Amino acid sequence: MNFYGRDFLKLLDYTEDEIIYLIHLAMEFKKRKKAGKRHDFLKGKNVVLLFEKDSTRTRCAFEVGAMDLGMGVTYLGPTGSQMGKKESIKDTARVLSRMYDGIEYRGFDQEIVEELAKYSSVPVWNGLTNEFHPTQMLADIMTMYENFGEVKGKKLVFLGDARNNVANSLMVICSKLGIDFACCAPKELYPADDLVKQCREIAKEKGSDILLTENIDEGVQDASVVYTDVWLSMGEDENLWKERIELLTPYRVTKELMKKATSDAIFLHCLPSFHDTNTKIGKEIHDKFGIEEMEVTDEVFESAQSKVMDEAENRLHTIKAVMYATMKKQ
Repeated sequence: MNFYGRDFLKLLDYTEDEIIYLIHLAMEFKKRKKAGKRHDFLKGKNVVLLFEKDSTRTRCAFEVGAMDLGMGVTYLGPTGSQMGKKESIKDTARVLSRMYDGIEYRGFDQEIVEELAKYSSVPVWNGLTNEFHPTQMLADIMTMYENFGEVKGKKLVFLGDARNNVANSLMVICSKLGIDFACCAPKELYPADDLVKQCREIAKEKGSDILLTENIDEGVQDASVVYTDVWLSMGEDENLWKERIELLTPYRVTKELMKKATSDAIFLHCLPSFHDTNTKIGKEIHDKFGIEEMEVTDEVFESAQSKVMDEAENRLHTIKAVMYATMKKQ
């Protein structure tokens, strides 16, 4: 397949075969990395990382991935560029694409990364927006392949705030790949109706289902993957913590909840996770609301069913696959 020059903005833009190709390419890069084989196939090229929201995994995966491929990397953090302040998105895209061979963006509205791509002459990659998180999804599905060998026909359940970028993107990729998707959440935290409708149409073609339910037993039944995320996304008002804790505590992933899934079910989380009080926010929430664990218990997070560290590592390999595929002439 020829991805050369393409942007990677949302998985709705990619076919099932293209998504699977990228995941298998990532698996090949992982093998090379583990074997210590050089793969600096993009030596001499340079990429720039535009971050309006801080990150650990996304930044490290893009930096290490680019360096493994032989490229130079420039990181521009939340205060590192003039984009949107003294310089328009359009001008930023045109300037950076004269200097770099690829542009990554992590930040706010999807329309920002779409506008960057519109005016850039080099590939633009979405490292996270308010609406979508496509690079995370490739790592999630790659982790499913590693554990089950095949993903079509499996069921993934997401519990928590299902309006966020992770839940949106999980619903998209599951519908594309023929994976049954269950959104298990309070109704007020369901994904947007228009996206649900679009994904249901895709899922129907692939022979899979999309379920929206408040019932935990129904949502988790027959699930091979139990997935959750933090209850308050980056940029949301901290005053919402009390409301979210009250709404979502019944949807916390516990050992008892995991028993409702299949016997070989795995637990996934895009991270960071509040599974204890060993973080500043975790301690603050404990002191204010008296809870030690939020979206997942420490028992589940540290269990053999938890594949979150494999999933985190796979961000490196899948992001490397996206950069290589979109920058390497076939």
